[in-house]
Amino acid sequence: MHNYSLFRKRLNAISAQVESQSLSGNQIGLEKESLRVNTSGSIAQTKHPEALGSALTHPYITTDYSEALSEFITPPMTKISDALDFLQSTQKFVYKNLQDEILWATSMPCIVTGESSIPLAYYGSSNAATMKNVYRRGLGHRYGRAMQLIAGVHFNFSLAESFWPVLQELEQNTQPLQSFINARYFDLIRNSQRLGWLVPYLFGASPAVCKSFLLGGSTSLDEFDKSTYYEPYATSLRMGDIGYQNNKENESGIKACYKDLDSYIRSLDWAINTPYKAYEKFGLLKNGQYQQLNTNILQIENEYYSTIRPKQVLQGNEKPTIALKKRGVQYVELRSLDVNAYDPLGVNESQLYFLEAFLIFCLLHNSPAIELPERQEVDHNEMLTAHRGRMPGLKLTRDGKPHGLQEWAMEIMQEMEGICELLDANNCQKPYSTSLQKQTERVQHADMTPSARMLDDMRQDHESFHRFAERMSRKHSHYYKNLDLSTEQEQFHLSEVARSIHRQAEIEASDKLTFEQYLQDYFAQSLDAEA
Repeated sequence: MHNYSLFRKRLNAISAQVESQSLSGNQIGLEKESLRVNTSGSIAQTKHPEALGSALTHPYITTDYSEALSEFITPPMTKISDALDFLQSTQKFVYKNLQDEILWATSMPCIVTGESSIPLAYYGSSNAATMKNVYRRGLGHRYGRAMQLIAGVHFNFSLAESFWPVLQELEQNTQPLQSFINARYFDLIRNSQRLGWLVPYLFGASPAVCKSFLLGGSTSLDEFDKSTYYEPYATSLRMGDIGYQNNKENESGIKACYKDLDSYIRSLDWAINTPYKAYEKFGLLKNGQYQQLNTNILQIENEYYSTIRPKQVLQGNEKPTIALKKRGVQYVELRSLDVNAYDPLGVNESQLYFLEAFLIFCLLHNSPAIELPERQEVDHNEMLTAHRGRMPGLKLTRDGKPHGLQEWAMEIMQEMEGICELLDANNCQKPYSTSLQKQTERVQHADMTPSARMLDDMRQDHESFHRFAERMSRKHSHYYKNLDLSTEQEQFHLSEVARSIHRQAEIEASDKLTFEQYLQDYFAQSLDAEA
Protein backbone atom coordinates (compact mmCIF):
# COMPACT_ATOMS: atom_id res chain seq x y z
CA MET A 1 0.00 0.00 0.00
CA HIS A 2 3.01 2.36 -0.16
CA ASN A 3 2.80 2.85 -3.94
CA TYR A 4 1.11 6.26 -3.79
CA SER A 5 2.55 7.32 -7.16
CA LEU A 6 0.32 4.78 -8.97
CA PHE A 7 -2.69 5.92 -6.92
CA ARG A 8 -2.03 9.61 -7.73
CA LYS A 9 -1.44 8.82 -11.39
CA ARG A 10 -4.81 7.03 -11.62
CA LEU A 11 -6.62 9.74 -9.66
CA ASN A 12 -5.13 12.56 -11.74
CA ALA A 13 -5.95 10.75 -14.98
CA ILE A 14 -9.57 10.20 -13.93
CA SER A 15 -9.87 13.85 -12.79
CA ALA A 16 -8.58 15.05 -16.16
CA GLN A 17 -11.19 13.08 -18.11
CA VAL A 18 -14.47 14.67 -19.06
CA GLU A 19 -15.93 11.24 -18.33
CA SER A 20 -14.81 11.50 -14.70
CA GLN A 21 -18.47 12.30 -14.03
CA SER A 22 -18.97 8.56 -14.52
CA LEU A 23 -18.17 8.25 -10.79
CA SER A 24 -21.53 9.87 -10.10
CA GLY A 25 -23.31 6.77 -11.40
CA ASN A 26 -22.01 4.52 -8.63
CA GLN A 27 -24.67 2.35 -7.00
CA ILE A 28 -25.27 1.94 -3.28
CA GLY A 29 -27.47 -0.65 -1.60
CA LEU A 30 -28.05 -1.41 2.08
CA GLU A 31 -29.00 -4.50 4.08
CA LYS A 32 -29.81 -3.80 7.71
CA GLU A 33 -30.51 -6.49 10.30
CA SER A 34 -32.62 -5.76 13.38
CA LEU A 35 -33.67 -8.10 16.14
CA ARG A 36 -37.36 -8.00 17.07
CA VAL A 37 -37.70 -7.94 20.85
CA ASN A 38 -40.66 -7.95 23.24
CA THR A 39 -41.41 -5.26 25.79
CA SER A 40 -38.90 -6.67 28.28
CA GLY A 41 -36.09 -6.60 25.71
CA SER A 42 -36.04 -10.39 25.22
CA ILE A 43 -35.97 -12.02 21.80
CA ALA A 44 -39.45 -12.11 20.27
CA GLN A 45 -40.89 -15.65 20.15
CA THR A 46 -43.57 -14.65 17.65
CA LYS A 47 -43.51 -15.49 13.95
CA HIS A 48 -42.35 -13.02 11.30
CA PRO A 49 -45.51 -10.84 11.04
CA GLU A 50 -47.84 -11.99 8.25
CA ALA A 51 -48.56 -8.36 7.41
CA LEU A 52 -44.92 -8.04 6.23
CA GLY A 53 -45.36 -10.69 3.54
CA SER A 54 -43.31 -13.76 2.75
CA ALA A 55 -39.78 -13.81 4.14
CA LEU A 56 -38.90 -16.26 1.34
CA THR A 57 -39.83 -14.05 -1.59
CA HIS A 58 -40.13 -10.43 -0.39
CA PRO A 59 -37.24 -8.53 -1.98
CA TYR A 60 -37.00 -5.85 0.74
CA ILE A 61 -38.28 -7.36 4.03
CA THR A 62 -37.06 -10.77 5.11
CA THR A 63 -35.43 -12.60 8.00
CA ASP A 64 -31.83 -13.62 8.54
CA TYR A 65 -30.84 -16.45 10.90
CA SER A 66 -33.77 -16.31 13.29
CA GLU A 67 -37.48 -15.73 12.84
CA ALA A 68 -36.86 -12.77 15.17
CA LEU A 69 -33.92 -11.34 13.19
CA SER A 70 -35.51 -9.06 10.60
CA GLU A 71 -33.58 -7.87 7.58
CA PHE A 72 -34.39 -4.80 5.49
CA ILE A 73 -32.92 -4.49 2.00
CA THR A 74 -32.82 -1.54 -0.37
CA PRO A 75 -32.50 -1.83 -4.14
CA PRO A 76 -29.28 -0.36 -5.60
CA MET A 77 -29.55 3.45 -5.80
CA THR A 78 -27.33 6.08 -7.39
CA LYS A 79 -28.00 8.51 -4.52
CA ILE A 80 -27.12 7.72 -0.91
CA SER A 81 -30.08 9.81 0.26
CA ASP A 82 -32.46 7.66 -1.84
CA ALA A 83 -31.12 4.44 -0.29
CA LEU A 84 -31.62 5.88 3.20
CA ASP A 85 -35.13 7.15 2.35
CA PHE A 86 -36.06 3.65 1.16
CA LEU A 87 -34.63 2.09 4.32
CA GLN A 88 -36.54 4.59 6.44
CA SER A 89 -39.90 4.00 4.74
CA THR A 90 -39.39 0.21 4.99
CA GLN A 91 -38.73 0.38 8.72
CA LYS A 92 -41.69 2.71 9.19
CA PHE A 93 -43.91 0.16 7.42
CA VAL A 94 -42.51 -2.62 9.62
CA TYR A 95 -43.17 -0.63 12.80
CA LYS A 96 -46.74 -0.04 11.67
CA ASN A 97 -47.21 -3.81 11.66
CA LEU A 98 -45.50 -4.77 14.93
CA GLN A 99 -47.65 -5.72 17.93
CA ASP A 100 -46.09 -4.82 21.31
CA GLU A 101 -42.59 -5.31 19.90
CA ILE A 102 -39.70 -3.04 18.99
CA LEU A 103 -36.56 -3.33 16.86
CA TRP A 104 -33.35 -3.61 18.88
CA ALA A 105 -31.06 -0.61 18.31
CA THR A 106 -27.67 -2.34 18.66
CA SER A 107 -25.70 -5.08 16.94
CA MET A 108 -25.32 -7.19 20.08
CA PRO A 109 -28.49 -8.89 21.37
CA CYS A 110 -29.69 -9.11 24.97
CA ILE A 111 -31.50 -11.40 27.40
CA VAL A 112 -30.67 -14.66 25.68
CA THR A 113 -32.20 -17.38 27.88
CA GLY A 114 -30.45 -20.30 26.22
CA GLU A 115 -30.21 -21.59 22.65
CA SER A 116 -33.80 -22.87 22.74
CA SER A 117 -35.05 -19.27 23.04
CA ILE A 118 -33.71 -18.52 19.54
CA PRO A 119 -36.27 -19.61 16.94
CA LEU A 120 -34.87 -20.57 13.51
CA ALA A 121 -36.24 -18.61 10.57
CA TYR A 122 -39.07 -20.42 8.78
CA TYR A 123 -39.82 -19.83 5.10
CA GLY A 124 -42.68 -22.17 4.29
CA SER A 125 -42.95 -25.74 3.00
CA SER A 126 -41.15 -25.52 -0.35
CA ASN A 127 -37.77 -27.11 -1.04
CA ALA A 128 -36.15 -23.66 -1.32
CA ALA A 129 -37.64 -22.75 2.09
CA THR A 130 -36.53 -26.03 3.68
CA MET A 131 -32.99 -25.52 2.38
CA LYS A 132 -32.79 -22.09 4.04
CA ASN A 133 -34.11 -23.53 7.31
CA VAL A 134 -31.74 -26.54 7.29
CA TYR A 135 -28.76 -24.28 6.53
CA ARG A 136 -29.59 -22.25 9.65
CA ARG A 137 -29.96 -25.42 11.75
CA GLY A 138 -26.48 -26.39 10.56
CA LEU A 139 -25.05 -22.99 11.53
CA GLY A 140 -26.53 -23.43 15.01
CA HIS A 141 -24.80 -26.80 15.43
CA ARG A 142 -21.49 -25.51 14.11
CA TYR A 143 -21.19 -22.11 15.80
CA GLY A 144 -24.02 -21.88 18.33
CA ARG A 145 -27.32 -20.08 17.81
CA ALA A 146 -26.54 -17.03 19.96
CA MET A 147 -23.68 -16.07 17.64
CA GLN A 148 -26.10 -15.85 14.71
CA LEU A 149 -28.23 -13.19 16.41
CA ILE A 150 -25.57 -10.48 16.03
CA ALA A 151 -26.95 -7.81 13.70
CA GLY A 152 -25.03 -5.65 11.25
CA VAL A 153 -25.39 -3.35 8.28
CA HIS A 154 -24.10 -4.45 4.88
CA PHE A 155 -22.98 -1.78 2.42
CA ASN A 156 -23.35 -2.92 -1.20
CA PHE A 157 -21.33 -0.95 -3.71
CA SER A 158 -20.66 -0.98 -7.44
CA LEU A 159 -18.84 1.48 -9.69
CA ALA A 160 -20.80 3.04 -12.53
CA GLU A 161 -20.76 0.93 -15.71
CA SER A 162 -19.45 3.95 -17.62
CA PHE A 163 -16.43 4.17 -15.28
CA TRP A 164 -14.83 0.85 -16.25
CA PRO A 165 -14.05 1.52 -19.95
CA VAL A 166 -12.53 4.88 -18.90
CA LEU A 167 -10.25 3.23 -16.34
CA GLN A 168 -9.36 0.41 -18.71
CA GLU A 169 -8.35 2.87 -21.43
CA LEU A 170 -6.29 4.94 -18.97
CA GLU A 171 -4.40 1.80 -18.00
CA GLN A 172 -4.07 0.67 -21.62
CA ASN A 173 -5.44 -2.69 -20.56
CA THR A 174 -6.45 -5.10 -23.34
CA GLN A 175 -8.30 -7.80 -21.34
CA PRO A 176 -11.99 -8.48 -22.03
CA LEU A 177 -13.86 -5.78 -20.08
CA GLN A 178 -15.49 -8.15 -17.54
CA SER A 179 -12.10 -9.77 -16.79
CA PHE A 180 -10.67 -6.29 -16.17
CA ILE A 181 -13.63 -5.43 -13.89
CA ASN A 182 -13.19 -8.70 -11.93
CA ALA A 183 -9.47 -8.01 -11.42
CA ARG A 184 -10.09 -4.44 -10.26
CA TYR A 185 -12.83 -5.46 -7.82
CA PHE A 186 -10.38 -7.95 -6.31
CA ASP A 187 -7.84 -5.10 -6.00
CA LEU A 188 -10.52 -3.21 -4.05
CA ILE A 189 -11.33 -6.26 -1.90
CA ARG A 190 -7.70 -6.94 -0.94
CA ASN A 191 -7.03 -3.31 -0.04
CA SER A 192 -10.24 -3.05 1.96
CA GLN A 193 -9.02 -6.09 3.93
CA ARG A 194 -5.59 -4.48 4.50
CA LEU A 195 -7.24 -1.31 5.77
CA GLY A 196 -10.43 -2.90 7.10
CA TRP A 197 -9.49 -2.11 10.72
CA LEU A 198 -10.41 1.50 9.99
CA VAL A 199 -14.15 0.68 9.67
CA PRO A 200 -14.61 -0.70 13.24
CA TYR A 201 -12.40 2.09 14.60
CA LEU A 202 -14.59 4.81 13.05
CA PHE A 203 -18.02 3.14 13.18
CA GLY A 204 -17.77 0.29 15.69
CA ALA A 205 -20.68 0.47 18.12
CA SER A 206 -20.38 -2.72 20.16
CA PRO A 207 -17.81 -2.12 22.95
CA ALA A 208 -20.00 -3.94 25.49
CA VAL A 209 -22.18 -7.02 25.59
CA CYS A 210 -24.94 -8.41 27.78
CA LYS A 211 -23.63 -11.25 29.98
CA SER A 212 -26.60 -13.37 28.89
CA PHE A 213 -25.20 -13.46 25.34
CA LEU A 214 -22.27 -15.63 26.47
CA LEU A 215 -24.69 -18.18 27.96
CA GLY A 216 -22.55 -18.61 31.08
CA GLY A 217 -19.35 -19.36 29.14
CA SER A 218 -15.93 -18.15 30.27
CA THR A 219 -14.56 -14.89 28.87
CA SER A 220 -11.52 -12.65 29.02
CA LEU A 221 -13.75 -9.55 28.87
CA ASP A 222 -13.86 -7.14 31.82
CA GLU A 223 -16.96 -6.68 33.94
CA PHE A 224 -18.70 -3.33 33.46
CA ASP A 225 -21.50 -4.07 35.92
CA LYS A 226 -23.40 -7.12 37.19
CA SER A 227 -25.04 -7.78 33.80
CA THR A 228 -22.50 -6.35 31.31
CA TYR A 229 -19.09 -7.34 29.95
CA TYR A 230 -16.93 -4.85 28.03
CA GLU A 231 -13.41 -3.87 27.07
CA PRO A 232 -12.33 -0.31 27.98
CA TYR A 233 -10.91 0.50 24.51
CA ALA A 234 -13.09 -1.84 22.39
CA THR A 235 -14.67 -0.54 19.21
CA SER A 236 -16.58 -3.56 17.88
CA LEU A 237 -16.78 -6.78 19.87
CA ARG A 238 -19.02 -7.95 17.01
CA MET A 239 -15.92 -7.95 14.81
CA GLY A 240 -13.76 -9.47 17.56
CA ASP A 241 -13.34 -13.04 18.65
CA ILE A 242 -16.75 -13.26 20.34
CA GLY A 243 -18.43 -12.47 17.00
CA TYR A 244 -19.35 -14.89 14.22
CA GLN A 245 -16.08 -15.94 12.59
CA ASN A 246 -14.98 -19.18 10.97
CA ASN A 247 -12.94 -19.92 14.09
CA LYS A 248 -12.14 -23.44 12.94
CA GLU A 249 -10.49 -22.26 9.74
CA ASN A 250 -6.96 -22.89 11.05
CA GLU A 251 -7.64 -26.52 11.85
CA SER A 252 -9.94 -27.15 8.87
CA GLY A 253 -7.58 -25.42 6.45
CA ILE A 254 -10.16 -23.13 4.83
CA LYS A 255 -9.08 -19.62 4.00
CA ALA A 256 -10.63 -18.07 0.93
CA CYS A 257 -8.04 -16.96 -1.60
CA TYR A 258 -8.41 -13.39 -2.87
CA LYS A 259 -5.64 -13.48 -5.47
CA ASP A 260 -8.21 -13.33 -8.28
CA LEU A 261 -11.78 -14.39 -9.02
CA ASP A 262 -10.90 -17.91 -10.14
CA SER A 263 -8.76 -18.61 -7.03
CA TYR A 264 -11.57 -17.29 -4.81
CA ILE A 265 -14.20 -19.48 -6.48
CA ARG A 266 -11.97 -22.57 -6.35
CA SER A 267 -11.12 -22.11 -2.65
CA LEU A 268 -14.80 -21.87 -1.65
CA ASP A 269 -15.80 -24.74 -3.94
CA TRP A 270 -13.11 -26.91 -2.35
CA ALA A 271 -14.45 -26.15 1.15
CA ILE A 272 -18.05 -26.94 0.15
CA ASN A 273 -16.94 -30.31 -1.22
CA THR A 274 -14.44 -31.37 1.47
CA PRO A 275 -15.70 -33.51 4.40
CA TYR A 276 -14.91 -32.33 7.93
CA LYS A 277 -14.90 -34.78 10.85
CA ALA A 278 -15.95 -32.22 13.47
CA TYR A 279 -19.23 -31.64 11.57
CA GLU A 280 -19.88 -35.30 10.83
CA LYS A 281 -20.72 -35.77 14.53
CA PHE A 282 -23.94 -33.74 14.08
CA GLY A 283 -25.00 -36.12 11.32
CA LEU A 284 -26.95 -35.25 8.21
CA LEU A 285 -30.31 -36.75 9.18
CA LYS A 286 -31.68 -37.31 12.68
CA ASN A 287 -35.17 -38.81 13.14
CA GLY A 288 -35.94 -37.92 9.53
CA GLN A 289 -34.95 -34.24 9.98
CA TYR A 290 -31.95 -32.71 8.21
CA GLN A 291 -29.45 -31.30 10.70
CA GLN A 292 -27.30 -29.49 8.09
CA LEU A 293 -26.99 -29.32 4.31
CA ASN A 294 -23.83 -31.45 4.32
CA THR A 295 -21.03 -32.45 6.71
CA ASN A 296 -18.34 -30.56 4.79
CA ILE A 297 -16.15 -27.61 5.86
CA LEU A 298 -18.77 -25.21 4.47
CA GLN A 299 -22.43 -26.02 3.79
CA ILE A 300 -22.66 -23.25 1.17
CA GLU A 301 -20.62 -20.18 0.17
CA ASN A 302 -22.42 -17.78 2.53
CA GLU A 303 -21.16 -19.68 5.56
CA TYR A 304 -17.64 -18.40 4.96
CA TYR A 305 -17.30 -15.28 7.11
CA SER A 306 -15.54 -12.33 5.48
CA THR A 307 -15.60 -8.57 5.99
CA ILE A 308 -16.16 -8.03 2.26
CA ARG A 309 -17.48 -10.30 -0.50
CA PRO A 310 -17.55 -10.18 -4.30
CA LYS A 311 -21.17 -10.60 -5.42
CA GLN A 312 -23.25 -11.36 -8.50
CA VAL A 313 -27.06 -11.40 -8.63
CA LEU A 314 -28.27 -15.01 -8.61
CA GLN A 315 -30.58 -16.42 -11.26
CA GLY A 316 -33.03 -19.00 -9.96
CA ASN A 317 -31.45 -21.70 -7.82
CA GLU A 318 -27.92 -20.83 -8.88
CA LYS A 319 -24.94 -21.29 -6.55
CA PRO A 320 -23.07 -18.01 -5.85
CA THR A 321 -19.77 -19.43 -7.15
CA ILE A 322 -21.48 -20.45 -10.41
CA ALA A 323 -22.99 -16.95 -10.80
CA LEU A 324 -19.53 -15.37 -10.28
CA LYS A 325 -17.94 -17.82 -12.72
CA LYS A 326 -20.57 -17.13 -15.41
CA ARG A 327 -21.04 -13.38 -15.14
CA GLY A 328 -18.19 -12.05 -12.99
CA VAL A 329 -18.30 -9.59 -10.09
CA GLN A 330 -21.24 -7.18 -10.19
CA TYR A 331 -20.74 -5.47 -6.84
CA VAL A 332 -19.04 -5.86 -3.47
CA GLU A 333 -20.70 -6.30 -0.08
CA LEU A 334 -18.91 -4.65 2.86
CA ARG A 335 -20.07 -6.47 5.99
CA SER A 336 -18.10 -4.86 8.83
CA LEU A 337 -20.53 -2.09 9.83
CA ASP A 338 -22.14 -2.31 13.26
CA VAL A 339 -25.72 -1.11 13.63
CA ASN A 340 -25.42 2.56 14.60
CA ALA A 341 -27.24 2.76 17.94
CA TYR A 342 -27.45 6.56 17.72
CA ASP A 343 -29.38 6.65 14.45
CA PRO A 344 -32.99 5.40 14.08
CA LEU A 345 -32.10 4.02 10.63
CA GLY A 346 -29.09 2.14 12.05
CA VAL A 347 -26.76 3.96 9.64
CA ASN A 348 -26.41 7.55 8.42
CA GLU A 349 -25.40 9.62 5.40
CA SER A 350 -22.01 10.65 6.73
CA GLN A 351 -20.95 7.01 7.19
CA LEU A 352 -22.03 6.07 3.67
CA TYR A 353 -20.29 9.02 1.98
CA PHE A 354 -17.09 8.03 3.72
CA LEU A 355 -17.43 4.34 2.83
CA GLU A 356 -18.03 5.07 -0.85
CA ALA A 357 -14.90 7.24 -1.02
CA PHE A 358 -12.96 4.66 1.02
CA LEU A 359 -13.81 1.81 -1.38
CA ILE A 360 -12.81 3.92 -4.40
CA PHE A 361 -9.54 4.69 -2.58
CA CYS A 362 -9.03 0.92 -2.16
CA LEU A 363 -9.79 0.36 -5.86
CA LEU A 364 -7.31 2.94 -7.18
CA HIS A 365 -4.41 1.90 -4.95
CA ASN A 366 -1.79 -0.63 -5.88
CA SER A 367 -3.02 -4.00 -4.58
CA PRO A 368 -0.59 -6.93 -4.75
CA ALA A 369 -1.69 -10.42 -3.72
CA ILE A 370 -1.85 -10.99 0.04
CA GLU A 371 0.65 -13.68 0.99
CA LEU A 372 0.51 -15.62 4.28
CA PRO A 373 2.59 -13.21 6.49
CA GLU A 374 0.45 -10.26 5.39
CA ARG A 375 -2.76 -12.29 5.80
CA GLN A 376 -1.76 -12.85 9.43
CA GLU A 377 -1.15 -9.09 9.79
CA VAL A 378 -4.58 -8.32 8.32
CA ASP A 379 -6.32 -10.66 10.78
CA HIS A 380 -4.22 -9.41 13.71
CA ASN A 381 -4.95 -5.72 12.95
CA GLU A 382 -8.68 -6.31 12.62
CA MET A 383 -8.87 -8.24 15.90
CA LEU A 384 -6.68 -5.76 17.78
CA THR A 385 -8.75 -2.78 16.58
CA ALA A 386 -12.01 -4.54 17.49
CA HIS A 387 -10.85 -5.16 21.07
CA ARG A 388 -8.47 -2.24 21.76
CA GLY A 389 -8.81 0.20 18.87
CA ARG A 390 -9.15 3.35 21.01
CA MET A 391 -6.16 2.60 23.24
CA PRO A 392 -3.82 5.63 23.21
CA GLY A 393 -0.68 4.92 21.19
CA LEU A 394 -2.00 1.58 19.88
CA LYS A 395 0.36 -0.03 17.34
CA LEU A 396 -0.87 -2.17 14.48
CA THR A 397 1.47 -4.25 12.30
CA ARG A 398 2.40 -2.97 8.85
CA ASP A 399 4.97 -4.68 6.62
CA GLY A 400 6.15 -6.71 9.60
CA LYS A 401 6.77 -3.66 11.80
CA PRO A 402 4.74 -1.87 14.51
CA HIS A 403 2.90 1.17 13.14
CA GLY A 404 0.68 3.58 15.07
CA LEU A 405 -3.05 3.23 14.29
CA GLN A 406 -3.59 6.98 14.51
CA GLU A 407 -0.64 7.79 12.25
CA TRP A 408 -1.71 5.21 9.66
CA ALA A 409 -5.33 6.38 9.75
CA MET A 410 -4.27 10.02 9.23
CA GLU A 411 -2.21 8.97 6.22
CA ILE A 412 -5.32 7.31 4.70
CA MET A 413 -7.47 10.38 5.45
CA GLN A 414 -5.01 12.70 3.69
CA GLU A 415 -4.80 10.40 0.66
CA MET A 416 -8.61 10.29 0.43
CA GLU A 417 -8.93 14.08 0.09
CA GLY A 418 -8.49 13.98 -3.69
CA ILE A 419 -11.18 11.32 -4.12
CA CYS A 420 -13.63 13.26 -1.95
CA GLU A 421 -12.97 16.43 -3.97
CA LEU A 422 -13.64 14.52 -7.19
CA LEU A 423 -16.88 13.03 -5.84
CA ASP A 424 -17.93 16.49 -4.57
CA ALA A 425 -17.20 18.18 -7.91
CA ASN A 426 -20.84 18.93 -8.80
CA ASN A 427 -22.21 19.37 -5.29
CA CYS A 428 -21.88 22.68 -3.46
CA GLN A 429 -22.70 20.90 -0.14
CA LYS A 430 -19.40 18.93 -0.40
CA PRO A 431 -20.83 15.89 1.48
CA TYR A 432 -17.81 13.63 0.86
CA SER A 433 -15.24 16.15 2.08
CA THR A 434 -17.47 17.04 5.05
CA SER A 435 -17.72 13.38 6.05
CA LEU A 436 -13.97 12.93 5.62
CA GLN A 437 -13.38 15.85 7.97
CA LYS A 438 -15.75 14.33 10.54
CA GLN A 439 -13.97 10.96 10.41
CA THR A 440 -10.56 12.69 10.61
CA GLU A 441 -11.70 14.27 13.89
CA ARG A 442 -12.58 10.81 15.19
CA VAL A 443 -9.06 9.64 14.36
CA GLN A 444 -7.61 12.60 16.27
CA HIS A 445 -10.09 12.28 19.16
CA ALA A 446 -11.04 8.67 19.93
CA ASP A 447 -13.65 9.86 22.46
CA MET A 448 -15.78 11.05 19.50
CA THR A 449 -16.24 7.51 18.12
CA PRO A 450 -19.61 5.77 18.66
CA SER A 451 -17.99 3.05 20.80
CA ALA A 452 -16.53 5.67 23.17
CA ARG A 453 -19.82 7.57 23.30
CA MET A 454 -21.72 4.40 24.23
CA LEU A 455 -19.47 3.61 27.18
CA ASP A 456 -19.53 7.27 28.31
CA ASP A 457 -23.34 7.31 28.17
CA MET A 458 -23.56 4.03 30.10
CA ARG A 459 -21.22 5.35 32.80
CA GLN A 460 -22.91 8.72 33.05
CA ASP A 461 -26.42 7.25 33.29
CA HIS A 462 -25.31 4.24 35.42
CA GLU A 463 -26.79 1.97 32.78
CA SER A 464 -26.05 -1.63 31.90
CA PHE A 465 -25.61 -2.40 28.20
CA HIS A 466 -29.14 -3.84 28.20
CA ARG A 467 -30.64 -0.65 29.67
CA PHE A 468 -28.73 1.54 27.22
CA ALA A 469 -29.80 -0.58 24.23
CA GLU A 470 -33.39 -0.71 25.44
CA ARG A 471 -33.50 3.07 25.93
CA MET A 472 -32.17 3.71 22.40
CA SER A 473 -34.56 1.10 20.95
CA ARG A 474 -37.56 2.81 22.56
CA LYS A 475 -36.33 6.19 21.35
CA HIS A 476 -36.11 4.89 17.77
CA SER A 477 -39.51 3.22 18.11
CA HIS A 478 -40.99 6.57 19.12
CA TYR A 479 -39.28 8.19 16.09
CA TYR A 480 -40.91 5.73 13.68
CA LYS A 481 -44.32 5.90 15.31
CA ASN A 482 -44.31 9.66 14.74
CA LEU A 483 -43.21 9.34 11.12
CA ASP A 484 -45.78 9.46 8.32
CA LEU A 485 -45.77 7.12 5.33
CA SER A 486 -47.00 8.76 2.14
CA THR A 487 -49.95 7.10 0.38
CA GLU A 488 -47.57 6.17 -2.42
CA GLN A 489 -45.10 4.50 -0.02
CA GLU A 490 -47.90 2.66 1.77
CA GLN A 491 -49.27 1.32 -1.54
CA PHE A 492 -45.80 0.28 -2.67
CA HIS A 493 -45.17 -1.75 0.49
CA LEU A 494 -48.66 -3.32 0.49
CA SER A 495 -48.28 -4.41 -3.13
CA GLU A 496 -44.86 -5.95 -2.42
CA VAL A 497 -46.38 -7.87 0.50
CA ALA A 498 -49.20 -9.23 -1.69
CA ARG A 499 -46.79 -10.09 -4.51
CA SER A 500 -44.45 -11.94 -2.15
CA ILE A 501 -47.27 -14.06 -0.67
CA HIS A 502 -48.43 -14.94 -4.19
CA ARG A 503 -44.87 -15.88 -5.27
CA GLN A 504 -44.39 -18.15 -2.24
CA ALA A 505 -47.65 -19.96 -3.03
CA GLU A 506 -46.51 -20.42 -6.66
CA ILE A 507 -43.16 -21.89 -5.55
CA GLU A 508 -44.85 -24.29 -3.12
CA ALA A 509 -47.34 -25.42 -5.76
CA SER A 510 -44.65 -26.01 -8.40
CA ASP A 511 -42.39 -28.25 -6.26
CA LYS A 512 -42.16 -31.71 -7.82
CA LEU A 513 -38.92 -33.07 -6.30
CA THR A 514 -38.27 -34.58 -2.90
CA PHE A 515 -36.02 -32.37 -0.73
CA GLU A 516 -33.27 -34.98 -1.00
CA GLN A 517 -33.34 -34.76 -4.81
CA TYR A 518 -33.58 -30.97 -4.72
CA LEU A 519 -30.45 -30.79 -2.53
CA GLN A 520 -28.63 -33.28 -4.75
CA ASP A 521 -29.42 -31.22 -7.85
CA TYR A 522 -28.30 -28.02 -6.14
CA PHE A 523 -24.90 -29.40 -5.18
CA ALA A 524 -24.52 -31.10 -8.56
CA GLN A 525 -24.04 -27.66 -10.18
CA SER A 526 -20.46 -27.90 -11.36
CA LEU A 527 -17.91 -25.15 -11.89
CA ASP A 528 -16.25 -27.27 -14.57
CA ALA A 529 -19.48 -27.25 -16.57
CA GLU A 530 -19.22 -23.43 -16.61
CA ALA A 531 -15.56 -23.35 -17.62
